[in-house]
Amino acid sequence: MTLFNQINSLLFGLFLLVMSSLVYFQFTETKEFMSNQMASDLNNTSTSLSLMLKPHLETGDVVTVETLVNVIFEGGFYQQVDLTWLADNKQQTWVNPVVVEDVPQWFIDLELFKAQTQETTITSGWLQLATLKIESNPAIGYRELWRIMNDTAMVLSAIFLILIFVMRIRLKVILKPLHDVAIHAREISQRKFKPDLPLPTTTELNDVVGAINSMSAQLKLVFSSLDDQVNALKHDKFTDLVSLLPNRLYLTGQLNSWLDEPGFGGLLLVKLDWLEEIHSKFGYQVRDETIKILANKFQESLPNSTESVIARISNTEFAFLVSKGDRNQITEYLQALIRLINQEMLKAGCEPNRQFAIGVSERTNQVTRAELLSQADNALQKAFNENKVSEWFYVDTQQELSREEWRIHLTNAISTNQFLLQWQPVHYSESGEVMHREIYCSLKMDDKIVRAGQFMPYIERLSIGHKLDRCLLENIKQAQILTLNKEPIAVNLARESLVNTEFHIWLSSYLDKLSNPEKLYFEIPESGITSNLEACGQLCEIIKNGGAQFGIDNCGRQMGSLDYLQELKPYYIKLDLSLSCYNSEDQEDNRHNLELCRALVNIARGLDIKVIITGIEDNMHLQTVKTLRTEGYQGYIAPPVDI
Repeated sequence: MTLFNQINSLLFGLFLLVMSSLVYFQFTETKEFMSNQMASDLNNTSTSLSLMLKPHLETGDVVTVETLVNVIFEGGFYQQVDLTWLADNKQQTWVNPVVVEDVPQWFIDLELFKAQTQETTITSGWLQLATLKIESNPAIGYRELWRIMNDTAMVLSAIFLILIFVMRIRLKVILKPLHDVAIHAREISQRKFKPDLPLPTTTELNDVVGAINSMSAQLKLVFSSLDDQVNALKHDKFTDLVSLLPNRLYLTGQLNSWLDEPGFGGLLLVKLDWLEEIHSKFGYQVRDETIKILANKFQESLPNSTESVIARISNTEFAFLVSKGDRNQITEYLQALIRLINQEMLKAGCEPNRQFAIGVSERTNQVTRAELLSQADNALQKAFNENKVSEWFYVDTQQELSREEWRIHLTNAISTNQFLLQWQPVHYSESGEVMHREIYCSLKMDDKIVRAGQFMPYIERLSIGHKLDRCLLENIKQAQILTLNKEPIAVNLARESLVNTEFHIWLSSYLDKLSNPEKLYFEIPESGITSNLEACGQLCEIIKNGGAQFGIDNCGRQMGSLDYLQELKPYYIKLDLSLSCYNSEDQEDNRHNLELCRALVNIARGLDIKVIITGIEDNMHLQTVKTLRTEGYQGYIAPPVDI
């Protein structure tokens, strides 16, 4: 029960007790007064009637006697009058029926008034003339008592209702600061820090509100320091101090994450020897200023249609990771890059198309990070040796299907549901039990099993990711996969599904028809959130309203802020593979990764978000990250298996 209701009930009970006491006091006093009044009236009437009857009894005037009695009796205040003439024992009786109007029978049945009788002997000197016996009518007492109590009850009820109404309004005003404190505390728990609450005039509430304001300010400072810590760690670890671009370490992590997932694109390595010429002519300060200007131009002027990561990896070398682009898009990106470099060279007084070279390597199936870097570097060295501006590294691969052939195959596979499902468990860090299972899919095409890494790039290129997601979700429902285990399952949503309005409407209907939506999790990539926060917010609301949960995949991959966690409030986050710590990697890098992961974990815990670390290869690797105390882990330590 709320404090308002408790106080309201207490005051209501006390007021009801007071009102009941008043009614009881009024009732007993009125009853006693009416009884005494009837007794006094009976005595007075008996005395006065005796005096009036005496002279007429002496003369035996029967008619006058009857007239006098009738005058008194017809008033209705008496139930019965008996007059006995002692001379001849003649008895006369007058009777009024007991009729009580406008009084309920149950009230009369209480027998509150007893019959009162007054008997008098009328004498003349020593001679007894007659006896007069008068019995009071209790109907008068009942009627008057009922009227008085009815009026009293109505007045008190009206006062009671008015006071209750006034009391409720006053209590709401008095307790409003507490209500505001509750809302403020709830928002603080969700990491929503609003301006301080105004201090109320009530002393006790003033202290409470003041304490809440102080706590809010301190928690805001703590959470802000956590955000600043993450940003500082990212800046110190991943940022080149001259260009303010990501450095080689950040590029390495991005390559690891990118190559671990299905995708397409390429890597461009650029060597700008003309920067050394500027250094020799004007000094390192001018060179560094030129690098800053060049970095800003790279970020502002290169095509936005293609996702890319730009990093400075040495004094005169830059790397451009085109993570979402086919060969035509990479070529367009390369041409824009060459034009931009030439423009900046002209501004710096250098001759264009000289003293720089670009090596391009396109991603192929199963290529490793080291192989991709080596291929791009080989192309770069070849360009320098042959005095070319750019050079592609071509790998002899089997003839792949054309884009149109992939479109036909994938469209047919989605319409006929030719996908095979696997799942990979996510384990609790403490107990080792399964937290949930993540769904993966492969494609049966021409009697061959095609892995997601081969066809997912074409799913993205053809913009049919939302159709694939619908197909997989319908397959999950038809095959009743949610009922196979007690643990929930997680489904990765394609980038296109995040912004597709038709998919949002379909998903809402899908969840409404699902009997156990609480066993379904949706994973949203961080890159999709940072680029489409509003659309992702709407999708997350649909998921929550439908009874399901959602998590953030690749959390920490982007260089930007993590403010979206506070806005979306996911059920869990998965730390990006680039943040994993491997025993084979440089120990200094591992230390930086652990510090960054620990800061991310602290932020998530402050928002009551579960944390899952990914990329765990074996038990030794698991022990390396145990100190983070995340809720769960996932990786090749427990590979995907067929459903």
